[in-house]
Amino acid sequence: MKVVVGMSGGVDSSVTALLLKQQGYAVTGLFMKNWEDDDDSDYCSTRQDLVDVASVCDVIGIDLEVVNFSAEYKDRVFADFLREYEAGRTPNPDILCNSEIKFRCFLDHAMQLGAERIATGHYAQVREWTNDGRTEYQLLKAEDGTKDQSYFLYRLNQAQLAKTLFPLGALYKREVRKIAEQAGLHVAAKKDSTGICFIGERPFREFLMRYLPTKPGEIRSLDDERVLGEHQGLMYHTIGQRKGLHIGGLKGNQDEAGEHDAWYVAKKDIKANVLYVVQGHDHPALLRDRLVATDLNWIAGRDPHTNWVYTAKPRYRTPDQPCEIDRIADGRAEIAFAQPQWALTPGQSVVVYESKVCLGGGIIV
Repeated sequence: MKVVVGMSGGVDSSVTALLLKQQGYAVTGLFMKNWEDDDDSDYCSTRQDLVDVASVCDVIGIDLEVVNFSAEYKDRVFADFLREYEAGRTPNPDILCNSEIKFRCFLDHAMQLGAERIATGHYAQVREWTNDGRTEYQLLKAEDGTKDQSYFLYRLNQAQLAKTLFPLGALYKREVRKIAEQAGLHVAAKKDSTGICFIGERPFREFLMRYLPTKPGEIRSLDDERVLGEHQGLMYHTIGQRKGLHIGGLKGNQDEAGEHDAWYVAKKDIKANVLYVVQGHDHPALLRDRLVATDLNWIAGRDPHTNWVYTAKPRYRTPDQPCEIDRIADGRAEIAFAQPQWALTPGQSVVVYESKVCLGGGIIV
């Protein structure tokens, strides 16, 4: 079986290609160039990543293809990213990149190359499941709970999962690095990439200012409407944000030790261009026990049960939270949590699980 592996130059995709080659697949590596606005800057590692991919393919003994999806990325992912921020929301472009680029553009290109499957280095699993005589493909969490990436894959559909392999789903990160080291792959100890793919390690606000001009407005206390300072644009702030407000010296609530509580972003008034803040991590304005999600995608192609106990992630780094789906109608889902959730953020994704199975999710409004 011919498999095309999406290779980024990191240890995960390198070991993915290695394992498939060892298992007898006819493997081709494919490097995707998705961003080129400033790929010669200190923050963009595209050139070095391609060098690393070529070296790994040479050691493994597989062919390498290079394809440029920059135009598709700009149209399908980055344009949406800017629109969301301009509207005052906080999107996660890596989720959209997976559904639109890695599992659509890449998948289509791989099929044109004659592949029967694609594979990536994501920590997740696919299970073929028979339900009422119908074959379904389930997206499962990875065995390594600290690296599970099913949250970023919840927008995939049956057709995409049917053509996808995740060889690392049953492995732990430490095992992956050990496999790479034993195979003599020089990327065995390479640092994992962090942050949004096209921004890299650069300061986020500095990057965003290149595309969205500043729009100064007032920072006010949500409790008493006091003007506390000035922001440079609502798009530069997110719900729950603490750092970068530059109002830390103002007097307000005090804790038992007599120290002033920190300020947190609690609300954005887009029409009035006002950023509202509150003091204290546990301020009631930062806590919600329910949310509404739109832009829904249910992987099985049908709605999950309402009034059924599931778990959900309202952001990637939070543990699974017990919840119920109260209602699904008009392209929206109402989700109630057993415990209040902190700083639920419009634009972010909420992903619903039943045990290890990722059912899908949507975008918080």
